[in-house]
Amino acid sequence: MISEKNIVYIGNKPLMNYVLAVVTQMNSGTSEVTLKARGRSISRAVDVAEVVKNKFILEAEVEKINISTEELANREGSNTNVSAIEIQLINK
Repeated sequence: MISEKNIVYIGNKPLMNYVLAVVTQMNSGTSEVTLKARGRSISRAVDVAEVVKNKFILEAEVEKINISTEELANREGSNTNVSAIEIQLINK
């Protein structure tokens, strides 16, 4: 079971901010970290996972990827569908 502290929510900050968050968690003994993103941040989440795997923690692997659609209320008050992704990284 993954705890809330092992989740990195991806937003609009620079890519390396999220990479640093993942690397810090894994270097402090956490064996798995989950990246969560919605909408336009999905591509940034994929980039974070790839940079972590290929540049910083070479033993890290993608354990699981979940994709879904979330229904959110927009500014006008109606509901809109937004794509979401969860990428689970493990440090072997």
